Parts: sequence; structure tokens; C-alpha cells
Amino acid sequence: MSDESVTADPGSEPRVPTALVLVDLIASFFDPAEANFYPAAPEVLDPIRTLLEEARSRGTLVVHAVERHYPGLEDFEFAKLPRHHEAGASDAAYVPGFEPVASGREVEVFKRRYSAFYATDLDLLLREQGIRRLIIVGVKTNVCIRATAQDAFAGGFEVWVPAETTNSNRPHLGAASLEDIERYFGAVPTLEEAIASL
Repeated sequence: MSDESVTADPGSEPRVPTALVLVDLIASFFDPAEANFYPAAPEVLDPIRTLLEEARSRGTLVVHAVERHYPGLEDFEFAKLPRHHEAGASDAAYVPGFEPVASGREVEVFKRRYSAFYATDLDLLLREQGIRRLIIVGVKTNVCIRATAQDAFAGGFEVWVPAETTNSNRPHLGAASLEDIERYFGAVPTLEEAIASL
């Protein structure tokens, strides 16, 4: 992949093999009853739903990258954050309507760190499918989205993060992360540009 393909204007690029990566579309952030809920989180659901429906209709590879920790076992991440997102817990459940569907083009990737690439088989999966571009959506912009985007770029994938499809409970950090993503890791296209690229 050339440097030019990573930094080109989204509207001018030819269509390339693309995957939609949904990051942490789980109750923890979107259900007011859960500890990590924040009021702005649900604003991303309609734009993400639009992308997801389009991806499914076109047979685009869809990756559900969700945080899952082992129940009852220690985890290094718990030194920074209270115990969370254990398999089977209410905060780890998918947001209704965003569950994976049974399809060879839709897969789950369980992660135990912020990045969907760290210690998972996501990189291998994408390369075996010939994917070159990732449209990364979900929460939170300054944590899991940024970490995933940075690792995707480091691995040689084109990175797109549509601004309408991500946000943070710390808006200034979310905005700074989008600025960094566009400057250093990829592109921040419009939702319409992302839809057209699927």
C-alpha cells in the first residue's frame, strides 16, 4: 500500500476492499443503567445503523470488536478501570439491534485491551479476506477508537473514522483524537463518503 492511498481525499479514492469495524457497541456505554453510560453515546447509533445496514446489503465484511474479560480472573486493565465487561455480564451485552447476524461476512472479535488488534486475530482475519481499508466506528473516540485506528495504520491498513459515528464522554479529547486520526493515521470522511465506499 502506498503512502498516497492512506492520505488521499476520501471522495477521490477508487473503491478498495473494505471492512466495517464496530467497536464496543455494548450496553456499558449505551444503557443508562450501566456504569459507563454517557448521554452523548446514543447519538452515534443511527449513523452506525445506516452504515451497518448498507454493509450487510452489499456483503461487506463486518467485524464486531467487543471487549470481553474472563469472569472472576485478574486482568491487567483492571488496574486502571474497575472490573467491567466480563463475559455474560449485563454491561457486555450488545446494544439491541447491533448483534452479529449469522453470516460468513460477519464475525466477532473479542478484545481485552482498548485496541481491537492487540492480542486478537483481527489482523490475520483482515489479511486473509484481502481487506485494505477499515471504516472504524463506535466508542469511545479517544480510547478504543483511537487505539484501534493507530494499530490499523501501523499494520498498513487505510483508516477511515466518520465523525458522526463516534464520540466520547470527554468531547475535547474526542475532537483531539479525530484531529490526530486525520493528521497521522487516516481520514475522517463524511457518513455519505463512508457509505459510498462500502
